[in-house]
Amino acid sequence: MEQKQRPLGRPRQNKNTKSKKEMILEVATRLFLTQNYQVVSMDEVAKVCGVTKATVYYYYSTKAALFTATMLQMMIRIRENMHQILSTNKNLEDRLLDFAKVYLHATMDIDMKNFMKDAKLSLSEEQLKELKDAEDSMYEVLEKALDNAMKIGEIPKGNATFAAHAFVSLLSIGDFKDENHNPILANIDELAQEIVSFYRNGLGH
Repeated sequence: MEQKQRPLGRPRQNKNTKSKKEMILEVATRLFLTQNYQVVSMDEVAKVCGVTKATVYYYYSTKAALFTATMLQMMIRIRENMHQILSTNKNLEDRLLDFAKVYLHATMDIDMKNFMKDAKLSLSEEQLKELKDAEDSMYEVLEKALDNAMKIGEIPKGNATFAAHAFVSLLSIGDFKDENHNPILANIDELAQEIVSFYRNGLGH
């Protein structure tokens, strides 16, 4: 029986009681994703969690530290999910399609282009490096899948790093809206198919 895919980067549901730290991270992730960095306050995080602001500050000394922790956790989950999708026995095109569908569904309500822009102005060099390292780690999963496909002749040989970044860049088309705020394709699965077909043609056969 096929296991239902968990939304990319979203917290795992746990029927057991979550620790306060886990709860704060989960709530903060949701708030940061649905609002933007400047709008979310530690007061709001505390209020939604049902804890005092002092409790939030006990675990995370600043909003920047909380944001960094939420993004690192999210990227780790995304990497695990990517690995799960890209490690199946399906051909590369089908695996990329599965990944594209999950990614686009998970980010359909998030303005990914502007999501990090405000936050980066408030993060330290160390925090930015942590996020960059985690992001690179995500790309490595895709690079490995593409590199393996090149080695077995499924796609022409080339630069797997470039190919991985090109694919993720194409996924950002899902963020595009016209002057009436309508997407290029309203159906996410159709958009995923268009992106993967375009990408596959670019790689060559």
